[in-house]
Amino acid sequence: MTTLIHRGRRADVGKNADKRLEGEDDDSKDRNLDEKESGDSKDIRLTLMEEVLLLGLKDKEGYTSFWNDCISSGLRGGILIELALRGRIQLEPLTMRKKRLLDRKVLLKSDAPTGDVLLDETLKHIKATEPAETVQSWIELLTGETWNPFKLQYQLRNVRERIAKNLVEKGILTTEKQNFLLFDMTTHPVTNTTEKQRLLKKLQESVLDRWVNDPHRMDRRTLALLVLAHSSDVLENVFTPLADDKYDTAMNRSKDLLDLDPDVEATKASATEMIWAVLAVFNKA
Repeated sequence: MTTLIHRGRRADVGKNADKRLEGEDDDSKDRNLDEKESGDSKDIRLTLMEEVLLLGLKDKEGYTSFWNDCISSGLRGGILIELALRGRIQLEPLTMRKKRLLDRKVLLKSDAPTGDVLLDETLKHIKATEPAETVQSWIELLTGETWNPFKLQYQLRNVRERIAKNLVEKGILTTEKQNFLLFDMTTHPVTNTTEKQRLLKKLQESVLDRWVNDPHRMDRRTLALLVLAHSSDVLENVFTPLADDKYDTAMNRSKDLLDLDPDVEATKASATEMIWAVLAVFNKA
């Protein structure tokens, strides 16, 4: 009896230790995420949402184009991809009835906090939602595009402003007030142009000097950022500074990449399923 009791206690201790280790592993993954995939560990750590907004902002004016109505939903897609890359969510398994990415639901994998308010807020919504929703549904719900009044609670509010404040805290943007005749608007001009140039260069090189002609050999976060820049209608901002010949090459290679069949590509590497699922949503739209 004594031996059994001790074994039971040791088993409980082991389980608790495993839980602690699992939580520590999640934290470690978040801390080391960029070191493993971004190349230079000395760079400022940015989320995919922060990178997309930075690409969309006009450097001196500090705001995105008034004609861009895609960036809001693109940022929500970035939240889902970021959560997937951090091991917090995943798509339900592929079945005979649910082969398409657009049909598969988003499942909670881990509810360990990420330390990012927007990510954790979204994670909380996903955890509390039953039945589970698809990627397209989550992008619409997080953007507030729903006719169901009971689901308006899932809308993430002031996302651009909250992301901009994160970039201000990281020393990349500053905060100013500008007068637009009838109203005043808070703007966030770029102060750390070095960081933005590094981001532009990384994406430009991914389709020029470092082009591998195979998305599954690309760095996952770079692939995700290309997809999100396209979905947010800011990809041309990345290539506009290039010379004409390089601009044409970059745009053509990007088009070839983004025209791939997401359902086919997702079957080749489960780690990139969420990236292709987000692309499928925006290509459908």
